[in-house]
Amino acid sequence: MNDKQIKWLMYTVLVGLIPIFLRLIIYFVTDGSIKMFSASDFIAFGIILHISNINELEHYTKDKSWKTIQNGLSIIFIVFYGLLFSLTLLSEAQPKFINYSMVRKITMILSLVSFFISYAIYYRINKLTRRRK
Repeated sequence: MNDKQIKWLMYTVLVGLIPIFLRLIIYFVTDGSIKMFSASDFIAFGIILHISNINELEHYTKDKSWKTIQNGLSIIFIVFYGLLFSLTLLSEAQPKFINYSMVRKITMILSLVSFFISYAIYYRINKLTRRRK
């Protein structure tokens, strides 16, 4: 890993995982009355990753069509995360109307997909940047 990838891992990924880590710590040091995982924590993680993608791609000028596709994909993911967050709010108001467990599973899978997309973007940008030097 080069310096830029390490910074991405530390500043974006680990910061994005803070809500998940904090919830896990609280879960293990309390009586377990809170859930181990929450959809909203994974939603925050996914949104952080995609905002980071958009920010990183803003300075990328090499392949404009790839950049446009990646920015569009990040925007679509952010919209999906917004929808999932709305579903978590609805599940609080109407617990029997929304299957919260399914929403949580979907957000966990989606955030994992977001992680791999974000890693691929940073990997490609760094690979092309190193070639130019």
